[in-house]
Amino acid sequence: MKAVLTRVSSASVAVDGDIVGAIGPGLLALVGVGRDDAADAWETMVRKIAELRILEGELSVEDAGASVLLVSQFTLHGQTKKGRRPSWSDAAPGEIAEPVVARIAAGLKARGIHVEEGKFGAIMQVTSVNEGPFTVLVEC
Repeated sequence: MKAVLTRVSSASVAVDGDIVGAIGPGLLALVGVGRDDAADAWETMVRKIAELRILEGELSVEDAGASVLLVSQFTLHGQTKKGRRPSWSDAAPGEIAEPVVARIAAGLKARGIHVEEGKFGAIMQVTSVNEGPFTVLVEC
């Protein structure tokens, strides 16, 4: 499982021109579920998103009471070593990935974090105002 976590002052995701999720200060979390991820990798990802001290003042999302915009991003598992077209074979298929992303959202919400989400499998337009910029790659 991989995630790109970006500190934002605001972020939103739209589908067909309609905003389906938007946050103020917090994290934009682009999460990719891998074909060979451990069954409990989602729990580690929840902990990382909630507890990494990457917000202003070295605060975590939990510490700051900040929000998370969670967007599924299978392309994080694209392999580009050979050829000119990425291979997506390391990404989990949708029927496996979708419930994992839902568990991540539920796990964050269970910790009291406000979570907004994209729409799984949709073509989304993601907009963000990056702070810093401060972006990290998390692998579980």
